Amino acid sequence: MPPPGSGLAAEAQGLHRPARMPLPAPPTPSDDRIDRIEALIHQDVGRNVGALFGATKGGLRRTAAALAADPAPRIGLLTGFFVPLGDPPAAETDGPVGTALLAAGLARAGVACRLLTDTPCADGCAAALRGAQADIPLDVVAVDAPVADAIAAWREAEIGWVVSVERCGRSAGGPPRNMRGIDISPHTAALDELFLAGPWRTVAIGDGGNEIGLGALPRALVTQHVAEGELIACVTPADYLVLAGVSHWGCWALLAALALLRPDWAPGLRASLDPALDRHVLETMVRDGPGVDGVLQRQGHTIDALPLEVHHAKLAAITDLLDGRA
Repeated sequence: MPPPGSGLAAEAQGLHRPARMPLPAPPTPSDDRIDRIEALIHQDVGRNVGALFGATKGGLRRTAAALAADPAPRIGLLTGFFVPLGDPPAAETDGPVGTALLAAGLARAGVACRLLTDTPCADGCAAALRGAQADIPLDVVAVDAPVADAIAAWREAEIGWVVSVERCGRSAGGPPRNMRGIDISPHTAALDELFLAGPWRTVAIGDGGNEIGLGALPRALVTQHVAEGELIACVTPADYLVLAGVSHWGCWALLAALALLRPDWAPGLRASLDPALDRHVLETMVRDGPGVDGVLQRQGHTIDALPLEVHHAKLAAITDLLDGRA
């Protein structure tokens, strides 16, 4: 089987994908900063995903290089992970906050993009976009509605890339399950279908093995290492994978890697790597979405139970590399 993130994972699993136009050869970075940024985000925060990091090493470089090779990418973003036992039940903060920052950076760089989520997560995603001042279309699918209309709309918009960030995907048993093994299909639209509907290339950013796209990983890695792995492991593959200790970090890492590869995009992308903006987006989502921490299952200015001070230390390390200070 080809390595995860090689661009061949879906074909290797025998899934039919619509024909796609070839891209120019990806550029090769002149230094090792992208790999060093990936090493920063490959920090286990308690999920026992070290083996998954090993399997996806180089994924950030491959993903960023492929995106950067597209002279005029049109990107569709998916996010939103509902927490039914949250206080209140709401979308979790990991996912929409980073996706909004990614969308804002891409839009400022002149890259066409739009965001898709489902009705339970729509208010949280809209609030995150407002906080990031990301003026992009927000498409919403009802949980019990077919996704055919959304697929048709994205094809008409000539989307060439779909990037899924911390979006719960189908398990081998069928329903999407959270890290506790709970079936959240009553709160989760089947956006896996859109992800695989092409002719777009697919990118997944995740941190636990149950997210859309993580089906590109060897299933045994998730089942053997991640708690409830046999039950929750996602089966939906992606062409490219970016794995992180927290999916939020994966969005920062992709912004930084693209800034290194595309100097013409760099000023717009770099503006999203701002701790003050990150805090504002999180606060706006928590207040107006509302949004909840997916681990703690309550409102607060945390992501995956980690305070912003911890996250922003990681962000500072990424920007030090990007700006040549490390």
